[in-house]
Amino acid sequence: MDFKEIFKNVFEPELIKEFEEKVKVVEAKEGDKIISIGQTVRVIPFLLKGSLKVSRLDDKLNEIFLYYLNAMEGCAMTFTCCMQQFPSEVQAVAEEDVTFLAIPISVMDEWIVKYPTWKSFVMRTIRSRFNELMHAIDQLAFQKLDERLVNYLKEKSKLTGSAVLNLSHTEIANDLASSREVISRLLKKLELDGRLLIYRNQIKLLNAM
Repeated sequence: MDFKEIFKNVFEPELIKEFEEKVKVVEAKEGDKIISIGQTVRVIPFLLKGSLKVSRLDDKLNEIFLYYLNAMEGCAMTFTCCMQQFPSEVQAVAEEDVTFLAIPISVMDEWIVKYPTWKSFVMRTIRSRFNELMHAIDQLAFQKLDERLVNYLKEKSKLTGSAVLNLSHTEIANDLASSREVISRLLKKLELDGRLLIYRNQIKLLNAM
């Protein structure tokens, strides 16, 4: 893999050289779990291709969606875990086939001190994820479930670049911490309003959405 070409406008040449020496390229399939809750984080995933869904589990093992990790992004939660040497409090699952860099946590402190671009990247990533989490809290606190559902579908469409979403009602319910019956009822209302079409394990967003 040509790290110089990928990161020439992102990181210092010296850091890119360390990427070549110390970082491993990993490929994973759709549905593979990249990070598990409670796992000791030994490498930091830096995504090159595809997307990861980052979520938490409550005491009853219900999944609560947090955010998506896209190409050229790192996971802020693993940054904080590895810096403090805490077990992971989130899980990350491949939404599609992915390629990512496995960056050893042993280089984190060294790189933050040595390379301004890496320090900037880490701080920017943590700030960006913090803002996304604040947005998620605002949605839970101030938005009705039907509004959250619409925002969720739009975000999913933006992520995949398609108006056709391969999603079951159960998957949506899990991500929104709701029930399948409630989600099905809200989707049916959106369909009656002419905003989407419902198929088996698939939803097509229409222009009205």
